[in-house]
Amino acid sequence: MPSKFPRRLRALGALALVTALAAANGPPLVKFLASSYHNWQINSSSYKQRYGHWTILPVPADMRVNAVHTALLYTGKVLIIAGSGNNTGNFNAGRFESLLWDPRTGKFKKITTPSDLFCGGHVFLPDGRLLVAGGTARYEILKIQYAAGAMSVTNSSPTHSTTLPKGTIFVSSTGQRYRSATATFIPGARKRRAAGGVVIDWSQTSLWVQALERGAAPTIRTAQPQRFAIEGVQGRDAVSIRATTNSITLDKEEFWGTRKSYIFDPATERYESVANLNLARWYPSLVRLINGKVLAVSGLDQFGRIIIGHNEEWDPRTRSWSVIPKLTRSFPTYPALFLMPTGNLFFTGANAGFGPLDPNWRNPGIWNPVTNAFKSVLGMRNPDMTETAGSVLLPPAQDQRYAIIGGGGVGDSNRGTGRIDVVDLKRSAPRWQPAGALPEPTRYPEAVITPNDKLIISGGSRGYRGAYGSDILECHLYDPRTGKLTSLANPSVGRDYHSEALLLPDGRILTLGGNPLFRDKLDTANGYFEQRIEIYTPPYLFNGPRPRLTAGPQQLTRGGTAVFSTPGAAEIASARLMRPSAVTHVTDLEQRSIALGVRRTASGVALTVPSSAGLVPPGWYMLFVTNRQGSPSIARWVHVG
Repeated sequence: MPSKFPRRLRALGALALVTALAAANGPPLVKFLASSYHNWQINSSSYKQRYGHWTILPVPADMRVNAVHTALLYTGKVLIIAGSGNNTGNFNAGRFESLLWDPRTGKFKKITTPSDLFCGGHVFLPDGRLLVAGGTARYEILKIQYAAGAMSVTNSSPTHSTTLPKGTIFVSSTGQRYRSATATFIPGARKRRAAGGVVIDWSQTSLWVQALERGAAPTIRTAQPQRFAIEGVQGRDAVSIRATTNSITLDKEEFWGTRKSYIFDPATERYESVANLNLARWYPSLVRLINGKVLAVSGLDQFGRIIIGHNEEWDPRTRSWSVIPKLTRSFPTYPALFLMPTGNLFFTGANAGFGPLDPNWRNPGIWNPVTNAFKSVLGMRNPDMTETAGSVLLPPAQDQRYAIIGGGGVGDSNRGTGRIDVVDLKRSAPRWQPAGALPEPTRYPEAVITPNDKLIISGGSRGYRGAYGSDILECHLYDPRTGKLTSLANPSVGRDYHSEALLLPDGRILTLGGNPLFRDKLDTANGYFEQRIEIYTPPYLFNGPRPRLTAGPQQLTRGGTAVFSTPGAAEIASARLMRPSAVTHVTDLEQRSIALGVRRTASGVALTVPSSAGLVPPGWYMLFVTNRQGSPSIARWVHVG
C-alpha cells in the first residue's frame, strides 16, 4: 500500500531518524548511517533521473593495467594502452601491456605489445585502424653523478660514411674525457648543384656522451660549441668528421623518445610495425589533415630535448614519414590541434608537459599546415595557465566553437584555473570570450561530448598531479549554448595525470587512469597508478524509452543522404555523427560531433551528411539519433568515405 506522505517528507523523516540514532550511538554509527543513507539516495530512481549514476567496472586482477592511452575502436571495443605504464620496473623488464575491453560482453583480453608505447601519440586512419607513433626509449634520471649531454658529429665528406662504436671516447681541449652511449652511424655529406656550382651539405648526427669523471669538473655550458677530439678516428675520417657541443651538465635527464611506429588493426587485434618516424618523439600529438595524411607535432627527442619545428607527415599511400621543411612552427608537448573545415589546424593553447614559456610557442591560434602561417587568437583569461587544460570542439562541429577548460601553470606549478572560455572561429576577428567557470581551479579536467550536444566534465585536481590530496571528485553538465554548469552525481575515483574519459556507443561515459605523485594531504605517502575503471550513466539514460535505429546502410558519403528505419520517426529531434575518441593526457583530438540534416518519413529518417572533408574526415563514426526528451539511441557504426 503506498505511503500517505510525499517522497520529500519520507526522506526528511529518514534523515531525522538517522540524526536521532547518531546522537545516541556516537561517531561510528554516524559514519555507518550516513554512508547507508548516501547509498540509498544515489541508487534511487529519482536521483538517477536527475544526476545520473556511477559504477565501478569489475576488472579481473590479472587484467588490470595502468591506463595511459585509450581509444574506442569501430568494433565497439576499447583499446587501453599502458606500455610500461610509468613504471620503471616494467620498462627494465621489457614488460609492455595493452588491453581490450568489450563493453557488450564485459570481457577483457591482453594484447601483445611490441615496444614501450607509453606517452606516444595516436590517431585513427580512414579505415579505422589506429596509428601509434613515438613512446619511451629511456626513463628520466633524476640524480645525476656523471655529467652528460648530446654531442653533435658532422661529416664533410660526400664520399665516405662511418660508424662510431659504442664507447667511443671524445676529449675536450682541457683533457676531459667522455664516452658515447651507443654505436652511431655517421652518414656522408650531400652534394648538390646550385647557381654557383656544386654545394656540399655536411651531415649532422647527434649522440649521447657521459663523462668518465664523476662530479662537476667535466660540465660544460658555453654560448659557442666547443670542438672535441675523437679517439680512434684515423685517415680521412680524422679530417672530415668533427664533434662539438656546448652543453654537458649534471641536470636532470628527461625521458627519451622513440622513433617506432605501429598500426593497431581492430579486425586482427594486433599491432603491425610500420616505418619509423624521422625524429624520435615522446609526448607528440598526431592529427589528421584534410588530405588524408597525418601530422606528427612536437615531443621530446631521442635525448629528451624539446623538438623545435621539424614537424613530419605520415602518408598512408607510401606508409612512411617525411619531415616537411616548411613547417617550422613549434609547440609545447601534446598540443591540442583540431582540424578545421578549411584544412587549417586550430591550436587551443592546451598542452601537457614540456616547452618554453615563450608565448610564440603557447599562444592559441590558427595554423596553416601547408604554408606554416600562424594567426594568434587572443582574449583568453589566464593565458599563462593552458597546461593540463581540457579543450573541445563544441557540438555541433559546424559551429566551429572551441572551449578551453581549466588548466594550470607550466610544469609542476600548483597554480590553476577553473576558467571555461569559448571562441567562435566563424567570426571575422575571432576572440576568446568568458563562457562559465568550474567551481574551483582544475587541472586535468575530462570533457566528453554527449549525443544531445552537452559536455560532461569530470575529475581533475586542484594541484599538479593531485598534490596535497587535491583530486576533485565532482562531475558537471555543461551546456555550450547557455554556459550553464549543473552538478551531477559525483565519481568515487580520483582522476588526474595520465587519466582518460570517452563516450561509449551505448551513451555511457568511461573514465580510467590517474597517476598522482602522492596519496595523502601532506604529500608524504607515495602515490600509485589508479587501476580502477569507473563508468558514468548520464541522466538521459534514465529518461524513459530510447529511440532505435533498426536498419540502414553502413557506408555513407559526404554530401549524401541515407535512410534509416526507426519505429518512432516522429519523435526523432536530431541526429549526430560522433567520431570515436583516442585520448591521452587530457588531449582528445579525434572527438567531434557533427549535426546531420534530418527529414522524417513514415517509417524512418533521411539523414544528410555535410560535404566538407575538413568537417567530416573520412573514417568510422557512431551514429546517434536523439528524441524530443533528449534520450539518445544506441549508436550504429557507420563509415564515411
